[in-house]
Amino acid sequence: MAVVKLTTANFDQEVLKADGTVLVDFYADWCGPCKMMGPVVEELSGEVSGVKVCKINIDEEMEIAQRYGVMSIPTFISFKNGEIAGKQVGAVPKSRLEEMVK
Repeated sequence: MAVVKLTTANFDQEVLKADGTVLVDFYADWCGPCKMMGPVVEELSGEVSGVKVCKINIDEEMEIAQRYGVMSIPTFISFKNGEIAGKQVGAVPKSRLEEMVK
């Protein structure tokens, strides 16, 4: 499944109203660790079934980053049925992201 690009306009529909698990990658284009995690997130989206993988640029959507207390990037937040199920800050191995969405 392709990675979904989130905005303020589609966040509630794509994440909070989604059935099942959603992994959201909070990132910025200028962030080195975020660039490093980009291919990992893409890879994960193609390998894990039943999980929606999304990215949100914190420079473009600062309001959502503030709502979820994102102070450092990359930050990964997993949601299950609209509720926060886990949070991970920083570049991590793909296996850690896989654990978050199980």
